[in-house]
Amino acid sequence: MRIDRRDPEERATHVTVRQQPAKEHRRTRQRAAVDEVLDETEDFISAQELHSLLRARGAGVGLATVYRTLQTLADDGRVDVLRSDAGEAVYRRCVREEHHHHLVCRSCGATVEIAGPTVERWAKSVADQHGYADVSHTLEIFGTCPRCRA
Repeated sequence: MRIDRRDPEERATHVTVRQQPAKEHRRTRQRAAVDEVLDETEDFISAQELHSLLRARGAGVGLATVYRTLQTLADDGRVDVLRSDAGEAVYRRCVREEHHHHLVCRSCGATVEIAGPTVERWAKSVADQHGYADVSHTLEIFGTCPRCRA
């Protein structure tokens, strides 16, 4: 499909990503197995790692199904997604239901979910200054946690 990038309506159609309300998806054995592992895992985990855990449990869930399920959960706002230093997507069940940000330890991967009212005001202000509406953003702050610094 060819996109005419000069056409603002077409361009907006292809770059706008909106958080849709969570949809109810068919509850399958595979989805239940993925949910179970996510519920038991506190740290961020890659699709490959999740798939390995499922195989170790004897759950017959294919890697493609794991990826599709994680994408659906991310689209529905039920899991957080970060990029590792290697660029790999890693996932974790959301602790907060409202919009939030993350502090991530570069050494051990420990993550803290944080509210960022100052960031929210800044993002809205910048968008307003440039005439943008219906904006969204993500923010991850990487550093070294107190435990790793000790």
